[in-house]
Amino acid sequence: IKKKQQDVVGFLEALKVDYTELDIACNEQNRMWMRQNVPEEKKPPNGIPLPPQIFNEESYCGVSKDAFVTRIPV
Repeated sequence: IKKKQQDVVGFLEALKVDYTELDIACNEQNRMWMRQNVPEEKKPPNGIPLPPQIFNEESYCGVSKDAFVTRIPV
């Protein structure tokens, strides 16, 4: 998980995209928001999505840099 998170952060920084990283390990509210806002069809079989999950405001973008690269205005 940590490596995937570092990859996504590195990608955003390389593109100079403004972002806010939310900690779900220490913040139950952030964790619940993430779990509730990942679309059902994108959740894993156990129903609990793992980070990184990428959102643009309220809009779900995906779980990796490849899933959202076309959604970032450059």
